[in-house]
Amino acid sequence: METVHATAAVRTRVTIPLTFPDGYATTAEAVTFRGLADGQEHLALVLGHPAPGTAPLVRLHSECLTGDVFGSARCDCGPQLREAVERISERGGVLLYLRQEGRGIGLYNKLDAYALQDGGLDTYEANAALGLPEDGRDYTAAAQMLEALGTGAFELLTNNPDKARQLRDLGADVTATVPTGVFATDSNVRYLSAKVERTGHTIALAGLAAA
Repeated sequence: METVHATAAVRTRVTIPLTFPDGYATTAEAVTFRGLADGQEHLALVLGHPAPGTAPLVRLHSECLTGDVFGSARCDCGPQLREAVERISERGGVLLYLRQEGRGIGLYNKLDAYALQDGGLDTYEANAALGLPEDGRDYTAAAQMLEALGTGAFELLTNNPDKARQLRDLGADVTATVPTGVFATDSNVRYLSAKVERTGHTIALAGLAAA
């Protein structure tokens, strides 16, 4: 990894058991850091062990209180988190849990945007109507975390081309992108369609019409 940012360091490592509502369970090494560029309390979960000669699998997951904790069906964040933990545990790699609620606009603004979406705007239009960026996330801290963990070449579990682009620009060795599953419901298909149409997410929505 060619560093194009300030370095960060590991602060604490601790083993924690993870159990999801559907009964899936695994063990992760939770890692905290010092010196991250944005000063946020981002967390790395190191899961599984890559086989010799196999690139680890990495997921950048942005915090989503409504989806991750309360199971909101307005997005696909909760199912993506659950899927990522299992796939990375099987393959070996790292899940970075990034404190970037609402694509970086925060929880209250995200809920304000939801209200505008109820009036017909899509997720990006709603952010813009609030005077906020369509996607305000910066992955400098993520690159710092991967460097501090000693992560070399890796495959990135994502549908979002901007994640790979930013990480590569920051010096990370992203060798390939691996798409997540498709978790479309009647409640989130408009949201997923907007991601495909507006920002080029690689989500296979063929046969699904926006509600």
